[in-house]
Amino acid sequence: MGQTSFFLYLTPVILISLTLHEYSHGYAAFLLGDNTAQRHGRLSFNPLRHLDVIGTLFIFLFHFGWAKPVPVDPRNFQNPRKHMMLVALAGPAANLVLALIGGFFLRMIFMHFQTQVELFDFFCVAVYVNVALAIFNLLPFFPLDGSSILKGLVPHKWAVGLTFIDKHSAVLLIGVFLMDRFFNTGIFARVLLMPVMFVVQFLTQEAFPTFIARLS
Repeated sequence: MGQTSFFLYLTPVILISLTLHEYSHGYAAFLLGDNTAQRHGRLSFNPLRHLDVIGTLFIFLFHFGWAKPVPVDPRNFQNPRKHMMLVALAGPAANLVLALIGGFFLRMIFMHFQTQVELFDFFCVAVYVNVALAIFNLLPFFPLDGSSILKGLVPHKWAVGLTFIDKHSAVLLIGVFLMDRFFNTGIFARVLLMPVMFVVQFLTQEAFPTFIARLS
């Protein structure tokens, strides 16, 4: 399996994964009393309603990107801080569920993967991408989901302080990405690679090393 084939699988996986991630944010908000996402047409499985053009291009070109944030109005929640935490958690949770499902089918296919190579490769890519999306979004830096999750867990005055530094967090993330990209600092790799590969390995067992060997 070459790099061209990998990107052929990567395209539908990213479309599905980002769409479910953003839909889950909107649906969680809807269940908790906020219909803002619904009014903006974001409770949809149509990828075009969720994808950001520049963010999607960045994913394919630089393996770092974003979708359009789902609009949420915390004023519609009975407990804004707690419910915003649950809305934020819904996105990574959706990706982990997709990874779990993909890992299940992958282990089913693995014993006969030589006769089902396309499905084997697709599910390997699906598991890796969804685990990576989930763990990356759990980082506690705005605008990632982990920022809202952290604010829902800490005392109120701490959450206010975290909100104050949100604008700096976004700049920090972009700065780390640029350093990784142009100066090969490998910061994201050191932070994310170990937990991502641990979860992927747990979900796929011996299947994923076989995929890596074929990719090379």
